[in-house]
Amino acid sequence: MLLQEEQHIVHWLTQYGVLTKTQVIRLLKDKPPQTAEKIIRGLKRELMIHEIAGGYYLGVDPMCQPDQRIILAVWVLLQFADQLEPMAHYPATYPSQLFFLKENMGYEIVVLYDGEQHLARLLQPQEELRYIFVLPRISMAQELVLPSVPCLFATVDYNGQEVPVVRFYSEGGQQDAAV
Repeated sequence: MLLQEEQHIVHWLTQYGVLTKTQVIRLLKDKPPQTAEKIIRGLKRELMIHEIAGGYYLGVDPMCQPDQRIILAVWVLLQFADQLEPMAHYPATYPSQLFFLKENMGYEIVVLYDGEQHLARLLQPQEELRYIFVLPRISMAQELVLPSVPCLFATVDYNGQEVPVVRFYSEGGQQDAAV
């Protein structure tokens, strides 16, 4: 029988495929990093999870490849981790990557690359749903046809670091400190 935290890790990696080790540690927000590392080591020893790309990524299948859209979406999700239950986020329907619940409101994270602005038209907005568009550059927001619900924008900048800086912007293009 797996411990609750072990179940969470296996569940996240099953639903998202591959995550960075750092993301898994941060998703275990109630555990100190050393404890999270110990839990991960135990799961690896039991062959429940595997190292991918030399241990930078973790997955339940050693042959899985990271989906960079999911990786970016999880970095954005982690900005809300303190306000979320461990199991209150899920894979979303294309073109969105992730769905999560925060204060009885649904949020979808949509990662768009240059030239994919048209994908925003595929979204089907609902009254209790908000979108967070993750863009390579904030100026791309002006090129989107937005759904008729409130939207936020985010950029994820690695700047040579393992943990990126996530910046949020409102629909007006202003950097939004209160998300």
